[in-house]
Amino acid sequence: MTAPRVLVIDDSPTILKVVHLVLSKAGFVVDIAETGEEGLELARKNLPGLILLDFVMPKMNGYQVCRALAAEDELSSIPVVLMSAKGDQVGERFVKVMGIVDYITKPFSPEAITAVVQHTVSKYPTSEDTLSRSALTETTEADTEAGVRAIKVGKEAKEHALQELRERITDAIAPRLTELLSLVCAAGEDDKDDTEVTIDTDAVATAARSVLDDETLHQLFISAQPAFEEAAMGPSLRGDLHIIPIAEVLQLLDAQQQSGILQLTRGEAKIEVYFRDGLVDMAIASELSNEYLLGRYMLESELISQEDLSGFLESRGQGSKLLGAQLVKLGYISESELKLVLQQQTRELTYEVLRWSFGAFQFIRTRDLPPVAVDAMLGLDVEGILMEGFRRVDEWHLIEREINDFEMVFLRNEDAVAQMGRGRLTREELTVLELVNGKNTVKELIRESRMGSYEVSKMLFRLLSIKLIRKRVMPIAV
Repeated sequence: MTAPRVLVIDDSPTILKVVHLVLSKAGFVVDIAETGEEGLELARKNLPGLILLDFVMPKMNGYQVCRALAAEDELSSIPVVLMSAKGDQVGERFVKVMGIVDYITKPFSPEAITAVVQHTVSKYPTSEDTLSRSALTETTEADTEAGVRAIKVGKEAKEHALQELRERITDAIAPRLTELLSLVCAAGEDDKDDTEVTIDTDAVATAARSVLDDETLHQLFISAQPAFEEAAMGPSLRGDLHIIPIAEVLQLLDAQQQSGILQLTRGEAKIEVYFRDGLVDMAIASELSNEYLLGRYMLESELISQEDLSGFLESRGQGSKLLGAQLVKLGYISESELKLVLQQQTRELTYEVLRWSFGAFQFIRTRDLPPVAVDAMLGLDVEGILMEGFRRVDEWHLIEREINDFEMVFLRNEDAVAQMGRGRLTREELTVLELVNGKNTVKELIRESRMGSYEVSKMLFRLLSIKLIRKRVMPIAV
């Protein structure tokens, strides 16, 4: 049966990239278009079974695309799922009009977009899908016979492979075993005459074959295979982040369900991401900003007070246990709470890596991960990390137009703050606003707020956009 075709129309390269990745992995054929006009051309050319359509786009918005689809007989029956941001005015009144059968709110998870598409495709099958289902019932008997033949061929291939392995092992060991047995027999002779002891090599080979039955060979092969693979693995991927974006490396490791250690370096900074069967079990960093230390996430989640954390760090011994494990052992936090902050730390380290436009990477394939990663076993899905990570990268690009230097200083517009009132601001926005005093740099705001650079920059950008703060113009030295 032909895989369902989905057309995605969105002006965001990030959305197109992520949705294409997620739906392709789920078995769909995916076409993408950055404009409504391009989407209509692709729809005419390939006739999709479903269209995912952005609500707000330049030139031709989502509703205009729907009207154009409805005006063409061949395209009018294609179901449309509208994609909208939280702030867009989309509601139930728009569903089931102009071909719109459902809508999904951005940002969405990989599981959500896959579920919506699968549900819609199954609920609104195309004529091609209906024909395929009819053909499927007609070919069931033939497919069953082909399947039986495939099983037989597979069994014969396995038997042949085991026989080949048995003969190769026998050919390799029989001569040596014959030689060793001859020496043993000769040493055991009581008389000292020069009688030559003869061992039949064919008999030894026959005995070896009888010992190396199929089950024994299979178990030997299974038990030895990981060790041989491990020895042959070594660094299987390495490269320059300027040439190969790290997102592509992450997608590859996910698709191939790899296990190992992804090492990333940029200058003195180093991040290691531990993979198990394509899932991210943990990430750690060195020579990176203090905002990525585990303590920050504990404070942010209110699992421990600043006073308790500071006191613990001052009295902490030089043992081998990491901060999280020690706090669990002493009863400050629980195992489940530790896992939550480790998840947050790992995700944010990976988001940070997605911003790196230069540096080097190396992936070492191995199942022998460090104990800290084995204990954590977070099992984070790469698609979900990339979905949020790409969104953050897009936001960073927008933020950096205004905040491109962490040595920048901001001033409060007191009149605007008084007029607007603080009640309309979020707790995070208020925290940053209170720290803006015409002296603190962005770097100092990050440190004093105990928030991440992304969060602080986002709050500053928001406060700038509503004119509650302004950039301080530094005097030019002469």
